[in-house]
Amino acid sequence: MAITASLVKELRERTGAAMMDCKRALEATDGDIDAAIEKMRADGQAKADKKASRVAAEGVVRTAVSADGASAAMVELNCETDFVAKNEDFLALADAAAQAALEQGTSDPAEVLQAQANGQSLEETRRALIAKLGENMTLRRVVLLKSSGRVGSYIHGGRIGVLVAYEGGDEQLGLDLALHIAASNPAFLDESAVPAEVLEQEKKILMAQAEGSGKPVEIIEKMVGGRIRKYLAEITLVGQPFVKDPDQTVSKLLAANNAKVLGFERLVVGEGIEKEEANFADEVAAQAAAAAKS
Repeated sequence: MAITASLVKELRERTGAAMMDCKRALEATDGDIDAAIEKMRADGQAKADKKASRVAAEGVVRTAVSADGASAAMVELNCETDFVAKNEDFLALADAAAQAALEQGTSDPAEVLQAQANGQSLEETRRALIAKLGENMTLRRVVLLKSSGRVGSYIHGGRIGVLVAYEGGDEQLGLDLALHIAASNPAFLDESAVPAEVLEQEKKILMAQAEGSGKPVEIIEKMVGGRIRKYLAEITLVGQPFVKDPDQTVSKLLAANNAKVLGFERLVVGEGIEKEEANFADEVAAQAAAAAKS
């Protein structure tokens, strides 16, 4: 069967794949579009499996907030380069994953990828994108947050995302709180949330430092007590100076708005992933050698 331009165009519109990939798939299936689609899916899965071991430390963080503003989901979708992280199809997959997590009420990436969109699962979309763009992609993390009040959200540069659950105040307060958390990265909400072992370890370090001063024990205890209070202010959200007005703490900001923070989530693209240090010259040489063999 002759593979016409209109046939290639139709397959391309249905799959979003490159023109030559569509032409090759149609030639392999004697012009049967449905069979060509199945072949392209199978080829895409094979390519995805080959790339699964490659480090994906770039990507984006995206959020989805419910209509009533009381719940939200946030996802980290990873790829290998910041170039692909800006691709429209990649961003659309991240948005779809966030929306699916919100609708399903799940923080399990595997469950999110089973959600259907545009006639196929997000996992099928992910594998097709790997084949199309040539990079490994992983839905690494999914977080959910619910509130008896509202959930504020903020994304900085596509790479740092924050959700914050709070009561009282208004939408602007939620945005300000999320922005502050993105910038200041508090480890805990307040003093009560700091584990006893964390506090004890810090106290031991401070005591060891102070004992070398030669000061009396009672003075050392006062010094350590003051440093512990400063340490707690640095690591807790409510104790930190508000990023937009350092003259007041977040605690005072909340009091002024008759508000309370219930919890928060913060994701940074690629945190905790050990990146591979690429040697550009070696990479180009390897690609040239591969091209010569083909």
